[in-house]
Amino acid sequence: MLALTQEERALAAGEQGRGAAVAMRVVAEAARLMGAPRLLPIASAHIDGALYHGDSGTLFAEALVDGGARVSVPATLNVGALDLVGCSRVRLGARAREMARRMMRAYERMGCAPTWTCAPYQAGHRPPAGADVAWGESNAVAFCNSVLGARTNRYGDFLDIACAIAGRAPDYGLHRPENRRATVVVDASGLSPGLRGSEAFWPVFGTWYGLALGSAIGVVAGLQGFATEDRLKALGAAAASSGGVGLFHVAGVTPEAPDLATACGGPDGLAAAHVIHVDGPALRAAAARLSTAEGDAVDAVAIGSPHLSLDEVVELDRLLAGRTARIPFYACTGRHVISALDADGRRARLEAQGITFVADTCVVVTPILERTDGVLMTNSGKFAHYAPGNTGLAVQYGALADCVESAVAGRLVREDRLWS
Repeated sequence: MLALTQEERALAAGEQGRGAAVAMRVVAEAARLMGAPRLLPIASAHIDGALYHGDSGTLFAEALVDGGARVSVPATLNVGALDLVGCSRVRLGARAREMARRMMRAYERMGCAPTWTCAPYQAGHRPPAGADVAWGESNAVAFCNSVLGARTNRYGDFLDIACAIAGRAPDYGLHRPENRRATVVVDASGLSPGLRGSEAFWPVFGTWYGLALGSAIGVVAGLQGFATEDRLKALGAAAASSGGVGLFHVAGVTPEAPDLATACGGPDGLAAAHVIHVDGPALRAAAARLSTAEGDAVDAVAIGSPHLSLDEVVELDRLLAGRTARIPFYACTGRHVISALDADGRRARLEAQGITFVADTCVVVTPILERTDGVLMTNSGKFAHYAPGNTGLAVQYGALADCVESAVAGRLVREDRLWS
């Protein structure tokens, strides 16, 4: 049975205003439904609920504002439906555009930081290991839990802002140390070093991982020395899209997995863990699953789900090497990266070479693409998963280098020997 503190009961009773009372009651009811015995103070939040899907979301946010609600912990904002920076053209109708804008401004008025990125950890929002937080957006949740070692469940729209206002989250799930222990060991050590060291591997491995493990907690062996933050970002995003992954461990890399035994909660846990040896055929099947198109037609390229880091844009620039894309090429990123690109003149130069930057949002969640049929090429496991349903385009998956070469050639160019 849920037990609230005197302070929490007072908040729910309206002592700090109607908006805060609504938020507290939402969090408490969610805790009851989850069977949580109490609420936990949280250190921060990342809000996924500011993306316009209909008028009800805007009206809910504005009702909180009208009730005097303000976030009580630092809170960043996930993507909205508009590119407020003005890098790209969003093809929403006038009324939808206005409602989307009202929604985004309502969240800012509640004190949320206008980061407008699905990768807040790249924009400075990095809670310490062990901190309880309330984060939305599946890739952000996976990164927060796995790479940063902070503790969050997958908080859905509107519960995320309620937690941020109340400063509390239900004490259940991945907030509890016993639920963060790995019960599955994934052995990737038999894969070739060339494959594990390639950029294309990580979204494919993440796709396989999500399909194989679902929501189970796993620890991966054999990736030490190959992992970078951008690669772990890609792994987690793909795993969270193909499965229900909110936390993964990588032995010798992530903070709760200095070794396999620690990730499993000790030698007994390791002995009891189910072991899966991932092999080439399994990854080839996962790679094939990411491409739904046939032939060599490519009508557009989109990268940046999760949002591109500055390092990834620099790599895009290096691969493009002064050439111009012959087909539309969309690069989704955060406004913090756009600022850095403006400072050194790189954005203007890349735009002249055919790159359309998309800030504050992305091409799969709001209408930016010039067409709703044809083939979209991407290096993102998450884009590959969601693009057919969200945009109507079929997908070709490839490494970033493949995406660049295809854009320059105006047709599919892909190096497939990596998977042989």
